[in-house]
Amino acid sequence: MAVQYKDYYEILGVSRDASKSEIQRAYRKLARKFHPDLNKEAGSEEKFKEINEAYEVLKDPAKREKYDQFGSNWQQGDNFQPPPGWQHRSNFSRGQQGPEETFYWSSDGGEYSDFFEALFGGRFQENVQGAQGGRPFSINRRGSDHEAVLRIPLEEAFGGGTKTITMQSSGPGMDGSPSSREKRYDVKIPPGIMSGQKIRLSGQGGKGSGSGGSGDLYLKVEIEPHPRFRLEGRDLYTELAITPWEAALGAQIDVQTLDETVTLKVPPGTQSGQKLRLRAKGMPNPKGRRGDLYAVMKIKVPKKLSKKERQLFEELSKVSSFNPR
Repeated sequence: MAVQYKDYYEILGVSRDASKSEIQRAYRKLARKFHPDLNKEAGSEEKFKEINEAYEVLKDPAKREKYDQFGSNWQQGDNFQPPPGWQHRSNFSRGQQGPEETFYWSSDGGEYSDFFEALFGGRFQENVQGAQGGRPFSINRRGSDHEAVLRIPLEEAFGGGTKTITMQSSGPGMDGSPSSREKRYDVKIPPGIMSGQKIRLSGQGGKGSGSGGSGDLYLKVEIEPHPRFRLEGRDLYTELAITPWEAALGAQIDVQTLDETVTLKVPPGTQSGQKLRLRAKGMPNPKGRRGDLYAVMKIKVPKKLSKKERQLFEELSKVSSFNPR
C-alpha cells in the first residue's frame, strides 16, 4: 500500500527551505514532547510516529528531494522504505506493566541515534541478544535526581536527630488539571552536619521508565543564623561580656555552650576583643577532631554609677598611671 501523503514540514514545524540542523533541532524537541513514555495524553503515540516518519524522510537529502518532487502525489510514488540494516518495533502497552519500546539498531549507526540523544542523552541499556543482524536496545531510563534546600537551626546541626519535613509537588491530576500533593519524609540528620552538605533520600527523586529505577532526592543543608553563636568551619564564636575589674583582676566565668555549661578562666589583664579558647567545645566532627569554642571578650561598664561606685572610680583615676593611648 502506498504511503499516505502528509506534510512533513508542517509536522516538524519547519519551513520548506529549512536546513538539516534546523530539522534536527525541531525533531529532537518534538520527540521529547510527544514520546509516549513521557507524554500520556491521548494522541501522543500517533503524533510521535508521525514525527519520526517526517524526520526519517527530511533528514535524508535523496528522500527529501523525492518528497519535494512528488508533492501531493507522494502517495503515488515509491513506498517509503526504512534504511537498510535496521528495524524499529514499538509495542506501547497500556496495561499495568507500562510502556515498552524496543529498537533494533544496525552496526553502522547513522543519524537515527538522534532519537536516543533527544530523549535520553545517549544513555540507554543494551540488550545483548541479536536480532536480524542488528543490536537490540531496551529503553530503561533511570529517573532524574532532585534537590531541595533544608534549613535547620544550629542546635539540630550540632546534635543531629530525626526531623519530619513536608514537601509539595505539582503535576497533572487524574482529570488532567493541575494538582499539588504533599509528601512527608523522616530525615535523619547526622550530628555535626555542615552548611552545603547534602542528605540523600534514596529513590525519592523522579520516576524512571521501563525497568529504570527512581532517582534520588538530595537535601542541601543550610544552617540558620544563631543569636549567640557564629559558625566558622567547625569552630564556634560567642561574645562574652565582662566587667572592667574582671578584665583587670581576672575571674572565673560560667559559659553556656550548645550542650553544657563550662567554666572559663579569664586571666588578669584581659583585653576587649581578646579570644579565649574552650578546646573541643565546638561542632562535632564525624571524621575527626571536634571544633573549638572561642569566647570573644567585650568589656562593659555600668551606664549609671552609684555614689560609692563613682567615688571608687574617681579614686582609681587619681592613683592609676595607666594610659591606654
